[in-house]
Amino acid sequence: MAITYLKKAAPRPEAENSDIRDLVSVMLANIEREGEEAVRRYAEQLDGWTGDIVLSDENRAAACARVSQELKDDIQFAHANIRRFAEAQKATMAECEIEVIPGLIAGQKQIPVSSAGCYVPGGRYSHIASALMTITTAKVAGVKHITAVSPTRPETGIPDAIIYAMDLCGADLILNLGGIQAIAAMAEGLFGAKPADILAGPGNSYVAEAKRMLFGEVGIDMFAGPTDSLVIADHTAEVETVAWDLVSQAEHGADSPVWLVTTCRNLAEGVMARTEGLISQLPEPNQSAARQAWADRAEVIHCDSRQEAAQVSDRYAPEHLQVQAEDLDWWLDRLSAYGSLFLGKETTVSFGDKTSGPNHVLPTSGAARYTGGLSVHKFTKTVTWQRCNAAASHELALRTAQISRMEGMEGHARAAELRLS
Repeated sequence: MAITYLKKAAPRPEAENSDIRDLVSVMLANIEREGEEAVRRYAEQLDGWTGDIVLSDENRAAACARVSQELKDDIQFAHANIRRFAEAQKATMAECEIEVIPGLIAGQKQIPVSSAGCYVPGGRYSHIASALMTITTAKVAGVKHITAVSPTRPETGIPDAIIYAMDLCGADLILNLGGIQAIAAMAEGLFGAKPADILAGPGNSYVAEAKRMLFGEVGIDMFAGPTDSLVIADHTAEVETVAWDLVSQAEHGADSPVWLVTTCRNLAEGVMARTEGLISQLPEPNQSAARQAWADRAEVIHCDSRQEAAQVSDRYAPEHLQVQAEDLDWWLDRLSAYGSLFLGKETTVSFGDKTSGPNHVLPTSGAARYTGGLSVHKFTKTVTWQRCNAAASHELALRTAQISRMEGMEGHARAAELRLS
């Protein structure tokens, strides 16, 4: 029994995020004090955007008209799958009512939040799928007002395809904003937005830190770090398939970890020998990002047994987890810590990232140990209620008063005893 690292990631600098925290803190404070004026200033300084912040109905329609029908068909296909899966999730959220003791009725209700702010990344890549994942899920949950934002490009604004996806999914308001200023605008309800009850969607480290700092004032989907992916493979896996699945996730960014955990030494060595050739086939900036991520963040781990491989995977708690191995049902039953699981060589994280249905906004940096990904549940509050008749009230009052006095809470005891009369 042994776990051997054939490739290990470089340690992350301890002070890696300190500068980010300082900058985000200053920007949020300025926006809180100066409001829309500060947002406009940051939009011009950071994104070169001097146009309208609110996307007009006319410009929304024009952007949608410029999208080719072929791309619209692809986006509609993905949207339909994501909506169907979200609707299936919602169907599992039952309300209930129970007579706890004779005369005491208690229950729970599912109430969607009133407003949501959905962030759609748009820096290095145009993340059409993130618009589909966040806005569609909020809409299915029953959120009444959805504000969507995405980084602009100088002179042109948000890419047309992202606007089309936002419109298709039902965004009520679209703001030409990205970064910290977009998060703050949604949280505070600037430019006609309804102040967000919850902020959702992936973003860079500045966006993630802004959401973290605002948590409490508003809800957030999750604390997010760089995207990560782990592949479990045995002797039945193919070198080319495993290598491409790792490289495809490494192209997210230079700080995106990818991990291979395998029970086959030959497969591990084959993948390590193949990755550079695959990375060199990517265009820029994908190639540089993937090369840096593979050099600094990738790990290859050889395990003697599948039990060891499962233990390693659970310890890493990856955002994305692929299994290319025999007996897929065993892995489905055994694995317990991941954001989303992809079973079999015919399935790839790329499907989940774009079109297959389950949400791609997932816990990173080991957070899958304690939380799942974005779902209709994140946009919904599970609340409870209760009522009782005189007979139930009498017994509850007696027992509540006794417990309250034992705790030293006389006010509670007297409030309870009022019900005895």
